[in-house]
Amino acid sequence: MLGPSSASALLPVYAQLPVRPVRGQGSWLFDEEGQRWLDAYGGHAVASTGHCHPKVIQAIREQAESLLFYSTALPHPIRERLASAIVAHCPSPLSKVFLCNSGAEANENALHLARKVTGRQLFVSIEGGWHGRTAATLAVTDGEKYMAGARRAGIPLSIKVPWNDPATLLATVDDTIAGVILEPVQGLTGARDLPVELIAAARKACDRSGAQLIFDEVQCGVGRCGAFTTAQAIGITPDLLTLAKGLASGLPIAAVVTSDAIAAQIKQGDLGSTFGGGPVPCAAALATLAVIDEERLCENAVAIGEFLRHGALALGPDKVVAVQGRGLLLGLRLRRPAVEVQTALLRHHIIVGTSSDPSVLRLMPPLSFSASEAELLLQALAEVLS
Repeated sequence: MLGPSSASALLPVYAQLPVRPVRGQGSWLFDEEGQRWLDAYGGHAVASTGHCHPKVIQAIREQAESLLFYSTALPHPIRERLASAIVAHCPSPLSKVFLCNSGAEANENALHLARKVTGRQLFVSIEGGWHGRTAATLAVTDGEKYMAGARRAGIPLSIKVPWNDPATLLATVDDTIAGVILEPVQGLTGARDLPVELIAAARKACDRSGAQLIFDEVQCGVGRCGAFTTAQAIGITPDLLTLAKGLASGLPIAAVVTSDAIAAQIKQGDLGSTFGGGPVPCAAALATLAVIDEERLCENAVAIGEFLRHGALALGPDKVVAVQGRGLLLGLRLRRPAVEVQTALLRHHIIVGTSSDPSVLRLMPPLSFSASEAELLLQALAEVLS
């Protein structure tokens, strides 16, 4: 059955694939009938350590048995440990963390902080960028239906600049701009990695104008693109960096990471979140970071990503035109509509994603994806494209 039934109480706002998982293990899902599915979608880049990693499950169980929840009205040591662990995994001078619940919430707070410290309103964002469905994030997201939502809320739209034009970005950012927000690897548009020259131009423009540079690493961060943050992989550090999706292997948690210089301008009450940094998601996130380190999942993302890239290109330019992205956030540009290939791969019990570009198939499997699992995907892809 495709999606919820007509009798479902859920609002029908999601286009759902005809798979109803009841159990997960590693890169595999198991449905109600016991059939298994290779998950090269990773719950939308969320299953960073694979489904139900035993160390993550153990951490969740132990924390839930001792203290399920208390709000940030009281301090909690696990929240403080997680903030320190996130900082230890991020590039200097990023040194302070605000914990919240989702990528959109993290981006919303990053935009708020940029406006607060600059006293300015307007943002520059990148064509093809997607940052969330809250009012402020819709205003910096590309796409008419998203920007229409921001207009209805009365939020000023960002100035959108081309994804491959550093000169235009440099010319656009001046002392009226609060910040530049970008995804180093754009997710929705098909795992499109922005040119490093464009990101360097954004850093230069912000330094020159006093604007704040925000990296939205909600999808491309947490080890997915070859280092814990894509900022480290490309050697350019923003003023604010957001993380979510894979941070707790499936539990909702997100983070805004920033510098001492920005933190010095923040007062009590400037940010807040009842559930942000709850004990159980914090325990899951700490375990996730430990697994990423212990199992060298950043290195695996690079190795398996290259294996998939070369394997897909070896199918020939009549089938795969190009492969974009980094690590295990990849977009395969096809000669056929990606949704047709996605549907055909379901017949092989393989789950992949599409994108806003109808020709790009998106791959974002768990960071633990193995060479043998990648080979199964490539074999099925070869059969489907033939």
